[in-house]
Amino acid sequence: MASKQEEPSLLFPALRPFYDRVIPLSWLIVRFAVAWNLLVHAYFSIGRGPLALAPVFEKMGFVPGNVFAATTFTIELLGGIGILLGLFTRFFAAAVAIEMLVIFCVYWNVGFSWLRGGYEYALLWGLVSFAIALRGGGPYSLDRKLGREL
Repeated sequence: MASKQEEPSLLFPALRPFYDRVIPLSWLIVRFAVAWNLLVHAYFSIGRGPLALAPVFEKMGFVPGNVFAATTFTIELLGGIGILLGLFTRFFAAAVAIEMLVIFCVYWNVGFSWLRGGYEYALLWGLVSFAIALRGGGPYSLDRKLGREL
């Protein structure tokens, strides 16, 4: 195991009390950002119908499309709720990271730019979700409150 390195000294030491107070909030902010994106996707899926994207999945070769549409909707809805609350955080973040890996692979041949339908967006959210899966929910999570996590 790697030894713990000392924190670098601050250029403005007077900021230490501020950083000590807000650093524990950083992971909550990251979880909120990921959860927000997932829940917005789930919300629009509810509006269209959770299986509305089934033909799109089938066109990409994911057959049966209903299964993939339902799985994606479930990951986005339950994953968004779980990551937001910090409940089963590692499990849901890993599921989201895997979903983003699949999307990354699908759009790899398009190139990087999400403005052209590339993998940029999936890569970003996949890596952030993977980091959450590695780190867990952080100090402000239900996992921490319950004293258990995966």
